[in-house]
Amino acid sequence: MSVDRSEARWFKSSYSGGSQDCVEVAFFDEGVVGVRDSKDRGGPVLAFSPAEWDAFTMDARSGRFDRNHA
Repeated sequence: MSVDRSEARWFKSSYSGGSQDCVEVAFFDEGVVGVRDSKDRGGPVLAFSPAEWDAFTMDARSGRFDRNHA
């Protein structure tokens, strides 16, 4: 999936504390969600469909990705 990121408005989580060791997220046309490394803003962008992004955020909120999750 290819996205035009020239007009993207990227943002970081409010939990990042201003650190540069974060990921940034942008919402593109047709619901595509882009994710990039804040240290390499010109680098690659991962692109997710709305359904993929919803599944990821739901699992993250549930704790599924926590290190001590059984």
